[in-house]
Formats: sequence, structure tokens, C-alpha cells
Amino acid sequence: MPKTLTIVADANISHLDDYFNPQILGVDVNIVSVAGREITSELLTSLKPQALLVRSVTLVNESLLAEQDTVQYVGSATIGTDHIDQAYLNQKNIAFANASGCSKHSVAQYVLTSILALKPQYWQKPITLGVIGLGNIGSTLANYANDLGWQVLGYDPFLQPNQLYNNASFQQLLQQSDVISLHVPLTTNKQSKYPTHHLIDENAFARMKTDALLVNSSRGRVVSEDALIVDQANTQREIVLDVFEHEPIVSGDLLAKLAVATPHIAGYSVEGKLRGTQMIYEAFCQHFNLPICQKIQNLLPANPYHWADLKKAPDKLSHYYNIMQDDANLRSVLNQMSNQIDGKDFDELRKKYDLRREWLF
Repeated sequence: MPKTLTIVADANISHLDDYFNPQILGVDVNIVSVAGREITSELLTSLKPQALLVRSVTLVNESLLAEQDTVQYVGSATIGTDHIDQAYLNQKNIAFANASGCSKHSVAQYVLTSILALKPQYWQKPITLGVIGLGNIGSTLANYANDLGWQVLGYDPFLQPNQLYNNASFQQLLQQSDVISLHVPLTTNKQSKYPTHHLIDENAFARMKTDALLVNSSRGRVVSEDALIVDQANTQREIVLDVFEHEPIVSGDLLAKLAVATPHIAGYSVEGKLRGTQMIYEAFCQHFNLPICQKIQNLLPANPYHWADLKKAPDKLSHYYNIMQDDANLRSVLNQMSNQIDGKDFDELRKKYDLRREWLF
């Protein structure tokens, strides 16, 4: 290990200084934090870091890393990994860790909030919720739905069915669900026998109930934007998007069709962000043989929000999470001249987002 560890990090990673500082790590460290989209091959070549810490907007692949040979560890403070070329990292013998499950409650609560803000009657109505992808987030959402007395249909070709949901085929789920929520990685037909790119296309929309609510908080390109616009014009379907096919650009035509639109912040809670940093910090320490001295409990403030209390007083939902304010904030930056939300404005909303609290479940 070099005398001074140099780390290049996405400035949006929560509590960087609380985890990656000389006092906590016990070694001299030089941390350079920049916007995630500004982490380039040229920057890494000039700084020669030993570690790279990213979120979802930095593509970590051969284009980024080919011109340098100092990076030993890459940590992504996110659940998803489609922005990481793990095969290339393995080839280069670069250690990798992500934050699997860090924001599972945050995202599940985002989905619940969007559903119940649009359909408050569903607090008491035994609806059918279709969950596509039953990993950390999907299974957490199924737990909440079961607690509300909803029927859960689940589709995940990679997992064995369990007691959290009724196993369904993709077609059955589309046809029978009152609400459909997407929790899948982004894959192509070259990467998977069950590709998710444009999983929700014109054929999928045609199989849904015309009044079924669709929520996508996974990856934007899982839903075909063109198919969505056509379907919504025909059905007036309520659609919630936290992610977008051409993100960080969002077209005004698409925005006009959405019941709720937010700037990729479904997982942006105090707890979710802290867990993400904690997980890549611990993997960093293990890789560089450093003691794990920081704990998330040292950094979390007291939490007054409890799921059991919210169920008793559903009218307090907007106090727990005002999702319509997030929607209004995104719509407010629509560029009327270009009829789109520009990437810099989208990223700025994410950067300055006022992290909400998870509800204790």
C-alpha cells in the first residue's frame, strides 16, 4: 500500500468525510471529490488514484480505466451494477464492491407513497400488486404489501418462489395486476436470456388493465418511452417514473403524460445513502487491510417515522414523504424553449436533494 492513498469519489456519495478521512482510516489519504459525470479517464490518469468511489452515473469500464494502472479498488454506493463492467475489472484484477440492498426500504417506501398518494383508497382496498423482480427491493416491497393485506403477484425468472408472493408468469402479472412495480437490472439480449431492455413495450402495455398503475424506479430503459406515450394517450393510465429512458434528459412530451415524475431519487434517504457508504467503506478497509472503525449508528439521528404509526393515520402520508413536492420540483425545471429537462438541471436536483427519512418497519 502506498504511503498516501489517493481516492477519487463522486461528490454525491453521502458522508464521504466521515468515512474516508485519516483519523478514521488510520492512514494518510488524499480524497478528490467531483461530480460523477466528471470522473474521466484523463482525470484518473492525472491523479493516479488507488481507489475509485462512484454512484450510478459514472460508467466504469475499459474506456475509463484503460489508460491507468493504479486503481486497485472500485466501490459503487448503489444497488445496481449495470454501470460497472465487472468482467473488465476482474480482468484487470481490480476489487469491486457495491451496496446491495442499501436502499431497499427507501425505494419500497417511494413506491408505496406514489401508489397511495394517487390512490388513497388503496389503504383499505385489497388490490393486486404485481412486482417484477423480487431481489432486495422487490421482496421488501412485497413485505409491505402483505402487511397492508394486498395480494402480491411476483415474477422473477432467476429466483425460486417463496411465501411473500404468488408466483405468476410475466403475462399473468401484466393482465391481473392493479399496480405494477418494476425492480429489475438493465440487461440486453446479449447479456441475459431474460433481457429487461424495453421489457415494458407496446405488447406489455396492451396486456395491462387499462386502469393499472405502472411504477418504474429501476432503470429508465426498462420502459419504452415511445410505447408509454402511445399507451397513455389511449388509456390515460397513471404512470410514475423515477428513472427515464434518456436520463438525465427528460422530454416535455413524456413529462406531460406522467402522474408522478421524480429525478431518480427513490433511494435517496438518510439511511439508504449512509448504508451505501458504509458498505463500500467496509469493503475498502478489507481490501487495504485497514480496521473498520466507523459505524452507521454513530451518524444516524433519531428517527420519529414509524410504519405502524402511519398505518393508523394514513392522512399523514405527505408528512412522512411529500412525493408531490419532488414531482413539482422536477417539473419546475422544464426548459420551455427546448421542451425538455436539461441534464444539468436534472443532476442539480439530485445533488441538492433534501434526504428524507425511512420509516421504521
